[in-house]
Amino acid sequence: TIRLLDATKDGATEAPVVVDFTSLVNDKGNEEGLLSIAFHPDFPTKRELYVYYTAAKPRRSVLSRFAVSADGLTVDPKSEEVLLEQAQPYSNHNGGTVLFGKDGYLYLSLGDGGAANDPHENGQNLKTFLAKILRIDVNRKDEGKKYAVPADNPFVGRADAMPEIWAYGLRNVWRMQFDRTTGELWAGDVGQNLWEMVHRIENGGNYGWSIRE
Repeated sequence: TIRLLDATKDGATEAPVVVDFTSLVNDKGNEEGLLSIAFHPDFPTKRELYVYYTAAKPRRSVLSRFAVSADGLTVDPKSEEVLLEQAQPYSNHNGGTVLFGKDGYLYLSLGDGGAANDPHENGQNLKTFLAKILRIDVNRKDEGKKYAVPADNPFVGRADAMPEIWAYGLRNVWRMQFDRTTGELWAGDVGQNLWEMVHRIENGGNYGWSIRE
């Protein structure tokens, strides 16, 4: 569930439910659930909520767009427009964060698919969304997609890569944020045995997993 707390009211304790996604979300695994939300950067002019969650049958990660009511107090689950999905082989390493940059584009982090030691070698595989940070334009649509790929994404035009990819070689970026002053993108990544990482994410950057930790 997503709840709304009116922070303008002193001592506010009531947080009514804005939307209940129970019927959509699979939270059975130890790292599955309703993982991240972000309002459109032009909200409330564009009354859109972007939601990243895990689903079942089949197990997958989902990025969807929902409509927010005119008063901003409710979200209609039936308004869901699925933008992209990624099959998940395991219940862990789902990432992730959805957020918008100052460029107006949506950024999404996904883990490497789970288990340990990157058994499917997704970290260095540019043909999958797993172990990546994606960058897409939700205000336009390319043919066959519910979004557009920005022309300046680093792997646009390469036959061996998904054009949505912004950075790769990431084990499980569970949270990321833009520096409000510099605009740099910082990401918290999960190590396996030796290190936990904070990365400064750069256009086209390779952060080493699973060649190295």
